Amino acid sequence: MKKQIPNIITLLNLFAGCIAITMAFQGSFKAVVIWVAVAALFDFFDGAAARLLKAYSPLGVELDSLADLVSFGVAPAVAVFMVMRDHLLLPALLEPVAPFIPYLAFIIPLFSAYRLAKFNLDERQTTSFLGLPTPANGLFWISYCFGLQRTLPASAFMFFLTIALLLLLSVLMITEIPMFSLKIKSMRLKGNERQILLLLLIVVFMALWGIMGTAAGIAAYILISIIAPEKGKNGESLNNPNRPN
Repeated sequence: MKKQIPNIITLLNLFAGCIAITMAFQGSFKAVVIWVAVAALFDFFDGAAARLLKAYSPLGVELDSLADLVSFGVAPAVAVFMVMRDHLLLPALLEPVAPFIPYLAFIIPLFSAYRLAKFNLDERQTTSFLGLPTPANGLFWISYCFGLQRTLPASAFMFFLTIALLLLLSVLMITEIPMFSLKIKSMRLKGNERQILLLLLIVVFMALWGIMGTAAGIAAYILISIIAPEKGKNGESLNNPNRPN
């Protein structure tokens, strides 16, 4: 029975993601943030439980990918769809195709699925990432959508920015750009400089901008990874080499 505990936690990740989807369709973006954050916690703890109980399995790998696709692919995509449909001002030139444009949001789960499948087959991953992790991408979008429908002006500029970010972050998910793991390996500063810097930046950003600070934190994560890349062989797992992200 104990070997099923990590899988149960993974299924709770999936359950939270399903609730986030229903909240997104209702336009309750704060609830989307809460439930995707809950899913992210379950995504972290399933790997921790698997390590603690030595309960790695091929079934766990597949379940984790399926749960991540829903919680960090489909749920954020629905939130983006609702924002693009109801809260963005489209340029007059695009008015004839306006009903179809929000569906561009669903490139998020398309690229998320490709990423998860690709890295399930990649044996190089051990302690860090290649490309933007699916949970990080999902957390960016739910934070961005929350801010966009709540505080940011509904301008044509925000429309083009959203489209550009959709394309950029989707491509980043399937690139092989090295990105560091958020896991702190020891209590020493040496070797954890990037993780500590990022955590400090996220705290500052959230103090300044609230939930939208998460999106700024993910942007900082990408920039730090590019400016100060991982040395040596790079990998994929956030908290467990047998559970992809």
